[in-house]
Amino acid sequence: MAKIVLSLGGSILVPSLESHTVSEYVAALTTMTDRAQVFVVVGGGGEARRYIKAARSLGISEASSDEIGIMVTRINATLLMLALGDAAYPAVATSYRQAREYGESGKIVVMGGVTPGQTTDAVSAVLAETVGADVIINGTSVDAIYSADPKVEKGARRYDHLTPAELLKIISTARMDAGSNMVIDIVAAKVVERSGIPLAVIDGRNPENLVAAVCEGEFAGTIVSEDACTPFPL
Repeated sequence: MAKIVLSLGGSILVPSLESHTVSEYVAALTTMTDRAQVFVVVGGGGEARRYIKAARSLGISEASSDEIGIMVTRINATLLMLALGDAAYPAVATSYRQAREYGESGKIVVMGGVTPGQTTDAVSAVLAETVGADVIINGTSVDAIYSADPKVEKGARRYDHLTPAELLKIISTARMDAGSNMVIDIVAAKVVERSGIPLAVIDGRNPENLVAAVCEGEFAGTIVSEDACTPFPL
């Protein structure tokens, strides 16, 4: 069976506690397990950024602010893990080794952040290497990778395919402050380059987009790989 690592942005799953999409993702993830073993790395989203903003206002360092953000990602991950019930391994992995061990159960494995200075996108890329994933899926709040933020620059170019080197060129000037929010970070892109594992960036605001890609091959987003062929359906 194929293995998927899904990087699920906190802004998608828990933009705020009042507007979470956990139930919708529970349904999507359990459907995806018919085709693949699923590992999910959950981001911190708006709640993490609120905590980080408060930490900075108190003069707390960026490294410590990152630690706070990691705690929030793990709370979000716990919420999803518990909502998945028997479909998920009954603990949130806090290291790559744990995630690999939990994956031996065949159940969905959920984790959050791991290391200060490393986004959950980077965690997903390293986890994909660790478990030998067939594809990394980045569910985000845009429908693809663009040459610039399409919410800011209306003329930004949309890409259907990029090589890892091309992706690195696009994001090489991005900042890496605690709580940074970009479509994918430079560490993740470098890991994708060295691993050769395809990365699919997809609009995660509708969980059915992931189901359609994984189970039916209906993919609309950006593929990052040396080969332009889509890895879907699995």
